[in-house]
Amino acid sequence: MNFETISVIGLGYIGLPTAAVFASRKKKVVGVDVNEGAVNTINRGEIHIVEPDLDIVVRAAVTDGYLKATTSPKPADAFLIAVPTPFKDDHQPDLAYIEAASKAIAPVLRKGNLVVLESTSPVGATEQMAKWLQEARRDLTFPQTHGEASDIRIAHCPERVLPGHVLRELVSNDRVIGGMTPKCSEAACDLYKIFVDGECIVTDARTAEMCKLTENSFRDVNIAFANELSIICEKLDINVWELIRLANRHPRVNILQPGPGVGGHCIAVDPWFIVSTTPDEARLIRTAREVNDSKPHWVIDKAKVAISEHLQSNPSKTMKDVTIACLGLAFKPDIDDLRESPAVEICRELAGQHPGTVLAVEPNVDELPPKLRESLTLADIETALQKADVIVLLVDHKQFKAIPKSALGDRKFVDTRGVWTSGVVAR
Repeated sequence: MNFETISVIGLGYIGLPTAAVFASRKKKVVGVDVNEGAVNTINRGEIHIVEPDLDIVVRAAVTDGYLKATTSPKPADAFLIAVPTPFKDDHQPDLAYIEAASKAIAPVLRKGNLVVLESTSPVGATEQMAKWLQEARRDLTFPQTHGEASDIRIAHCPERVLPGHVLRELVSNDRVIGGMTPKCSEAACDLYKIFVDGECIVTDARTAEMCKLTENSFRDVNIAFANELSIICEKLDINVWELIRLANRHPRVNILQPGPGVGGHCIAVDPWFIVSTTPDEARLIRTAREVNDSKPHWVIDKAKVAISEHLQSNPSKTMKDVTIACLGLAFKPDIDDLRESPAVEICRELAGQHPGTVLAVEPNVDELPPKLRESLTLADIETALQKADVIVLLVDHKQFKAIPKSALGDRKFVDTRGVWTSGVVAR
């Protein structure tokens, strides 16, 4: 198929880089987002997220007239839906954003269009999207009723990129493409081959959906092993970081590094999509999620121990006199993405329980999100080191890794990333 105009619905951490890469290939791209501030920022040739080199690509695409952002969908040859797919309080998938995006593009759909769901989704979401589109456009035919002869082609193609390396991985990584029919898959392959150097591997929509969930569940299970190991080692007075280094010298062992939990829009969410669909069968996947979800509470308990030890060393002080500095809010190093971040949960819980001051240090953001502003104070590294009695290292940003252990003095600290003490926590 020939794609001259491509519309990307959702201009966040995946949608905007994808739109920019299409535009860099001299394709006309219409980016759509409900956030008017983000739309205005992009149309100025600027970006509203942190991703290396993305600003350069966006500026060039906007300047050359290939990328334009808007708050309402316009006609196009292909539509990529890249909106969030969170879960509800009971860990059930929330498809409200996909539904809203489907209903938004339905009025501008034309015969011959391709619609691709990129959002990480529970199995069956692509078929559900097709039903929403069909309900809105009875004058068009869709794959679920007309198969290969349908007016509209529909496919699922999950993103699989690493924050901080998105532009490179969008181009170099293989893509799993699951069309609702072979012609849908063929059309989606034609679309992605505009910029993808990796292989476009064809399957059906359900398998493509499950593939992304499987990839992130595999990682979640392995992280849970490392996190559980860190808790066991702390109880047995063993340095978990040294232990993992030694165990990884085995030629067939590759244990990951523990941390304060698991965050982000994928690994902390996707396994629950499998559990919600097959609750009786997904026993290991559920347990891994529970282990990783419990790790922030363990970190909070370690911080309380550090506070108690500081007070024992300073009997004239009360809890209200103790200042805690939490280093890092992002869900992984050197990005500004706070989605599902265990560091945010830890900071919020500490601020809610501790009567003294809690400082948050996050060098990749200029201001705290609204939900944290009332309880936390955003501080720079120098201020935090000056004022803090207890330091909780939550993210191994490069700025924090550059802090020598000597700069901590006699302060109590919790090092969840092994930066200063190779895993000796709060001692």
